[in-house]
Amino acid sequence: MAYFNGFPASYQPVYQAPQYQPIQQYQQPYQAPQQSQSGGVSIVQIQGEAAAKSYLVAPNSTVQLWDTDAGVIYIKSADASGMPSMKVLDYTIRGETVPVSSAPAVEYATKDEVNALAEKIRGLKEELGKRRATRLMKEEDEDE
Repeated sequence: MAYFNGFPASYQPVYQAPQYQPIQQYQQPYQAPQQSQSGGVSIVQIQGEAAAKSYLVAPNSTVQLWDTDAGVIYIKSADASGMPSMKVLDYTIRGETVPVSSAPAVEYATKDEVNALAEKIRGLKEELGKRRATRLMKEEDEDE
């Protein structure tokens, strides 16, 4: 059953309501990080080891973090689950002299020196045991 709204059944309105387009928010164009020639490894300059440790790395990717404060390169990678790992490399410029570390020479004890020390420790243990025994005997004598 058709309802009568005052217009003939074949009437089609000529007027169409304007269709408004939704307002679009301004979006900055995406800028991909610069990548080096080494197949997807990006290079980033940082300041200090703390910055290297806190730098986030996407899963399955590697980043070279160049420390601007020291001659160090941090190679930070993340596996498929996003678990990071980091390698620390020191770099120098060719032609510059590298200061030689003045670490003290390592001295090793001979077997005879170790055995003499062991005998000395055994003697001290025996002396300590004798002193404890005499002290306990004195305490027992005083209690009686």
